[in-house]
Amino acid sequence: MTRSAQLGHRTWPEFDGAGVIVLVPIGATEQHGEHLPLGTDTQVAQAVADAVVAGAQLDSLVVAPAINYGASGEHEGFPGTISVGRDALKMMLVEYGRSVCRWASQVVFVNGHGGNVSTLIDAVGLLRYEGRDVAWFPCAPARGDAHAGRTETSLLLAISPSLVVTERARAGNTTPIGDLMKDIAEQGVCAVSANGVLGDPAGATEAEGRQLIGGMTAALSRRIDVWQVDERGMLA
Repeated sequence: MTRSAQLGHRTWPEFDGAGVIVLVPIGATEQHGEHLPLGTDTQVAQAVADAVVAGAQLDSLVVAPAINYGASGEHEGFPGTISVGRDALKMMLVEYGRSVCRWASQVVFVNGHGGNVSTLIDAVGLLRYEGRDVAWFPCAPARGDAHAGRTETSLLLAISPSLVVTERARAGNTTPIGDLMKDIAEQGVCAVSANGVLGDPAGATEAEGRQLIGGMTAALSRRIDVWQVDERGMLA
């Protein structure tokens, strides 16, 4: 019988003395405009991790249960958002890494939320300083828009089309994200976008979403094979 690629579906003797690489999807529970689900970032990270393991077909590569909460304070002006903040997230990631590395040989946090990046750099940096072979990978397509626009809408049309409320998909603030960061940091996303979208979902398609997932999956697969970790703790 083929063993499940999901960590939570296996029993402990299957990991006793085995060299295991654990992929940990990490995302957020936060607003993604009026048309995308609160779990968008987690779903993207989960889809990439699952696709990597499915393509590898190795018993040594498994996907842990996703971490559904992150640092999302900039979205707290919208109902439904739940943020644990950077300090709590760092503490959790460090303790998570210390625990899983008692039996796993390598760990990759597969990150779907940009707001987690600085915390991942700090947490993974500490874990690596302590001698643990931990890294992280960003699920961030090249040239993608900032938040709940065409990029993420296409991704969700490929991953969970039934959760996309297409009739509510409307453009938000399309100003380049770099020009908005000061206001977002000081006042939150609600100060620059009434509907929470930073970008425009127009033109999003399932086909584009599948292409984006394929690109991120291929990139992560290559980086796991090479396993080179840069100064930020990211798989390079």
